[in-house]
Amino acid sequence: SVTVDGVDVRRMDLKELRSLIGYVPQKGMLFSGDIASNIAYGDPDLPDERIERAARIAQAADFIEEKPEGYASPISQGGTNVSGGQRQRLAIARALAIDPKILVFDDSFSALDYKTDSELRAALAREARGSAVVIVAQRVATIMHADQIIVLDDGRVVGQGTHNELLRTCDAYREIAMSQLSSAELGLDEGEVR
Repeated sequence: SVTVDGVDVRRMDLKELRSLIGYVPQKGMLFSGDIASNIAYGDPDLPDERIERAARIAQAADFIEEKPEGYASPISQGGTNVSGGQRQRLAIARALAIDPKILVFDDSFSALDYKTDSELRAALAREARGSAVVIVAQRVATIMHADQIIVLDDGRVVGQGTHNELLRTCDAYREIAMSQLSSAELGLDEGEVR
């Protein structure tokens, strides 16, 4: 069973369950309006402080504050007037703004450069401690500090554990990790490389 605060989700009202989840798809979608209304989409009465906090965690505050109109800057339907990385950070801020119990990032860091990805994960670790965070990712650097990693190959679970455990026990994970990062970045000694 899957539980939230000890309550089986099958016993929860679907609307209530959905209100507990902040979801960010791989391609973040924005709506016509302004930056603030896009971040506050889940709660139109959201105070400015929560909108700005969500933007800071999502690493969006800098580019927002550089705009002449700041949080009042217009956003076109689909977010075509911002870059892919900016669009993704605004979608992440929207999910964070409702302060959900569960955050689901469906390969949503792939549009971010490595530095922003790293800073965002560090901010999440500090600021979203009360939330369960589920990250679907293809980039090992995005998930290597997770409490639990599940490795899928062709829809089957082929490994489960921490980054270090999987480097030792899961050939599929080790192969992916070695193709993306150096031994030093993976925390391996040269003697551990196969």
